[in-house]
Amino acid sequence: MNIWRSNFSIEDLNQFSKNTMLKHLDISITEIGDNFIKGRMPVDHRTKQPAGILHGGASVALAESLGSTAAFMTVDPARKNVVGVEINANHIRSVSDGFVEGIARPVHIGRRTQVWEIKIYNPAGKIVCVSRITMAVIEKQP
Repeated sequence: MNIWRSNFSIEDLNQFSKNTMLKHLDISITEIGDNFIKGRMPVDHRTKQPAGILHGGASVALAESLGSTAAFMTVDPARKNVVGVEINANHIRSVSDGFVEGIARPVHIGRRTQVWEIKIYNPAGKIVCVSRITMAVIEKQP
């Protein structure tokens, strides 16, 4: 079942990232399914901590980017917007190079709140981070 109310393409979503933190971290949307979105982020000098592994904050930035983008795609963008209320993350495995890929899936899509689970994987397909974000759905101001 397709959950999207907006018909944004992958190119549209990546264009929205121009001049934002997503562009700085090279986060990109790579796939839109009927009930999920996928994105990826490099593990490089922009996203590593001094110990040479993926910074937990970078994982959270990827998770929030995917969850927020997915939530936005489920509302009428002419009338509604979404904003993050809370995010958590469990860092399970370190990554020192390559890319990580995240996938956001809905837990709850309501009229006023949404909850999304984002799982981030290393290139071998092993779980790196599990995150959950709560979004508020708000009316756009005229």
